[in-house]
Formats: sequence, structure tokens, C-alpha cells
Amino acid sequence: MFFHKQELQFSAKPEKPDPAYARKLQEVLGGQYGEITVAMQYGFQSWNCKLPGKYKDLLYGIGAEEFGHVEMLATMIGQLLEGAPATDVESAVNSDPTMAAVIGQTDVQHAIVAGAGARPVDSNGNPWQGSYITCSGNLLADFYANANAEMQGRIQVARLYHMTDDPGVKDLLSFLLARDTMHQNQWIAAARELIEEGMEELPVPSNFPQTKEATEYSYQYLNFSDGAAASEGSWASGPTPDGNGEFSYHDGPTSSVPAPPPPKVDPRLYGTTGKPNLVEKAESKLKDATGN
Repeated sequence: MFFHKQELQFSAKPEKPDPAYARKLQEVLGGQYGEITVAMQYGFQSWNCKLPGKYKDLLYGIGAEEFGHVEMLATMIGQLLEGAPATDVESAVNSDPTMAAVIGQTDVQHAIVAGAGARPVDSNGNPWQGSYITCSGNLLADFYANANAEMQGRIQVARLYHMTDDPGVKDLLSFLLARDTMHQNQWIAAARELIEEGMEELPVPSNFPQTKEATEYSYQYLNFSDGAAASEGSWASGPTPDGNGEFSYHDGPTSSVPAPPPPKVDPRLYGTTGKPNLVEKAESKLKDATGN
């Protein structure tokens, strides 16, 4: 059950319209790592979680917060689009080629399709896709995916922060950066707690017995590049994070795959010479006819 309170988590207002920046903000609204993605990702993870308690409640709580972030960004985009009359833009473009190039950064569908409002698309106008979300049913795998989503999103918000001088927009981005910081730490803490409580272990899924995998290859670093510096990393020697083995470093593969056997000749299709039956018969008839 959902309820909506007509109040933003964090209120911010831009100093002036900026249609070009409104298009840039679309990326963190409807892009692969935008707020729509994480809201839907945490939503589906919570709805599909079959383990009641703190982990399910964590997913519900952050998912609900992220839907609020969707609303905040959509509101800001709408504010950036308000008060920028098309007649003024057209006049500026006609009088100044440089301005025409700048205006080219705007999303014309903001005006044509959405009536000076936000859209569920990225900064290039590509529609948001449900395929962006990760919901595997394995909490440890999903929590690590969630941490990655928050990291990627925070990178993009940080870059956007340096693309504007509008103090109102910066206030909103500053708030989103702070919440991304919290959420990164939350998901990493939740993943660690899952492991400590024995709910899940590395490698994921831990309920698949490693005895059924080719364990001699499980912890080999196979270097297929001509750069050797990777051998200096902790992933090339020493204990593995799952505690089940030791890393080893190898230049190239440690096994060779035998060549496949030659295909069997079907006598119904091929004659005694190995040529297709039809070819062999045609050659035989030609030899009889010519004597050669």
C-alpha cells in the first residue's frame, strides 16, 4: 500500500531557468544509474524478499526514499524548464550562431512532449528500461549490486555538481550526494552482516557445492595480456576473500583443450571417395559417356 505526502524530502529552487541543464539532470533521473532505477531495484528486491525482518525492512525503507528522490529531481527539472519562452529561444538562435549551438544541448521533447516537464528518459532521450534493475533473489549479490548502483550514481551527481553555478541546483545535488554516501555504506554494511550471520557466503551462491566445479581452476589468475603488472596484486597470490583457497598467478591458460575429432562421414550422403553422392554419381556418368 502506498501513500503520498505532498512534501519534498528536500526543497530547492533554481535561481533561473536552464533548459540545457535540465537535460543533463535527466541522466540521474532516468539513466541506467538514475533514481528511477534504484527506486525500482530496491522495490522489486523488497517485494521478492522471502526473508522477513531487518533486511526486508531495509529494502522497503531505502526503496521508498528513492521514490522521493525521483520526485525531487522531476520537480527540479520542471523548475529549470519554467520561464524559458520558446520565442526568446528562437530569437536568440536566429541572431547568434554560437547561441544556436548552445541551445542544441536542450531536449526539445521537454517542451513538445512533456509541456516543460521531466520525462522518464536519460540525457540523450533514451527511455528508461526495466532491464536496468538487478533483482536476483540472492541478497548478498543484490546488496553488492546496490552498492555499485549508488557508487555509479554518486559519480554522475558529483560531475553534474561541477557543471552548474546555480546555488539552488547545487543545494539539491549536495543533498543527493550525502544520501548516496549513506546508501553506499548501508549496502556494504548489510552485505558484511549477511556474511557474519552465516546467511550467505562467498562465492555466491554459496549453496552450490564447490566440489561440483573444476576446483583446480577456481583461484587461478590467468593473464591473457602482455602486461605483467597484474601479478603484483593481492588477487594473484595469498588467501582468497572467501577463505576457501589461495590465489595463484599464471601467464596464459593452465590447460589445453584437445582438438575436436573429425566429423563422421554419413554413407547415405557421401560416396566412397568422400565426395557428396550426387557429385560422385555425376562424375561417374560423365566418365561413362566420354570414356575418360
